[in-house]
Amino acid sequence: MSRTEAPPLPEPLRVPVADSHTHLDMQDGTVEEGLARAAAVNVTTVIQVGCDVKGSRWAAETAAAHASVHAAVALHPNEAPRIVHGDPDGWSRQGAREGGGTAALHEALAEIDALAALDHVRGVGETGLDYFRTGPEGMAAQEESFRAHIEIAKRHGKALVIHDREAHADVLRILADAGAPERTVFHCYSGDADMARICADAGYFMSFAGNMTFKNAQPLRDALTVAPVELVLVETDAPFLTPAPYRGRPNAPYLIPVTLRAMAAVKGVDEDTLASAIADNTARAFDY
Repeated sequence: MSRTEAPPLPEPLRVPVADSHTHLDMQDGTVEEGLARAAAVNVTTVIQVGCDVKGSRWAAETAAAHASVHAAVALHPNEAPRIVHGDPDGWSRQGAREGGGTAALHEALAEIDALAALDHVRGVGETGLDYFRTGPEGMAAQEESFRAHIEIAKRHGKALVIHDREAHADVLRILADAGAPERTVFHCYSGDADMARICADAGYFMSFAGNMTFKNAQPLRDALTVAPVELVLVETDAPFLTPAPYRGRPNAPYLIPVTLRAMAAVKGVDEDTLASAIADNTARAFDY
């Protein structure tokens, strides 16, 4: 079995559901093919998420062209330091870049603000903090960008989609300090059960990805156990985080049923009940 080979289509869900976070622009094949495969297993809606100005423009255009796609637009937490300080290694998709300072960050944020005003853009994200890949020198740029995205989401009445990697306490602190938007989604929820209780008390949505199926992911399963069902979403974050037993192979929205069934087992509910709840929750979170 090749690691690059796409996993087979799972058994279709009986209740239609949404993939709350995907990157169609990073997946193989056309958008139409990806949406058709998803629809074949009853994944009938996807949230296409931007990570930089170019990707956010693409997300907005794709949502405008497809009724089953809604867009979220943002500068990824790792993108903000690259804009400010430069990216000599060319790690991101833009290749090597010179730093443009805070003026360049403000220019990029203005473009995100303009995109966020569009009707088919339903979210502002993924934004937040990522301490895994960014050292101390990048943290100020990340925080400035995060706070700006919070304001953009509130100004346009859009959902805030949070990327939180190894930065739980600071993400929660900034949300509390700045005042979270009415609808806030922790994408690829990565906290423990204690943090899930804090999120639940604040009314934040928690979106679980394929990594909740991994052997070493008991803290995620514990978090899902205590997360109120009315605040739970499901996502692929495709092409990343492919659920077991396909870990390491390419992910895509059509694999949502694999993760959803694993989540239903953890929650002790049948898959139809969970799918119905998640479909309602995703529509409520992204206001569509």
